[in-house]
Amino acid sequence: MTQPDLHSRKRLKVLIADDVQETRRNTRLMLATIDDVEVVAIASNGVQAVQFAKEHRPDIVLLDINMPEMDGLSAYREIAKIYPETGCIIISAEKDAATFRTAISVGVQEYLVKPFTGDELEDAIAKVRVRVEEAQRRISQDTQIRKQREVFLAQLATEYAKTRRTDDQAMEVFEQLAANPNCEPRWLQTLAMIYVVRQKWDRLKVLAGKLEQRNNK
Repeated sequence: MTQPDLHSRKRLKVLIADDVQETRRNTRLMLATIDDVEVVAIASNGVQAVQFAKEHRPDIVLLDINMPEMDGLSAYREIAKIYPETGCIIISAEKDAATFRTAISVGVQEYLVKPFTGDELEDAIAKVRVRVEEAQRRISQDTQIRKQREVFLAQLATEYAKTRRTDDQAMEVFEQLAANPNCEPRWLQTLAMIYVVRQKWDRLKVLAGKLEQRNNK
């Protein structure tokens, strides 16, 4: 089913995980018929699925619910911790309502019962694609806003450092910069100096702990 804006859409990266070789093969063949879908990894258990997800960062994972070493739901929990925007389709021979409710509670977006058809798989992929693209757009916007805020704070910090300001406003700006794990050392040092001037010994102790942790990495 070709979309009008086919060529403007990015290829959807998909990971398959199932302990049955025939299911892996058939699923891959069905996905090969769907426009703009690329299978980037195939796993035979949940542990492999998590590892391959870290390596390939798929947009959607298709996980069998019952796999050795780690089941599909547990694997998705681990993947979602790292990449919360990743979509998930659970594939299973189980039809009971309890399993379905558990899958939904974990955050699974679609649930396919084996054996499923190519049309059913394509429909599930299309539905999850919409949610994945929305999540990716939101994350991109949030990242841009955060970067703009960091640039603004850095400009203020540069001005305050030149004028050696140690008032509440200056301290707040440097503390916001220090909250970033990748904060430049010069801002941390300036904040430490402000704490000394303001005699904020408790805050200085906490900051010193952060600096020590960073130096030990």
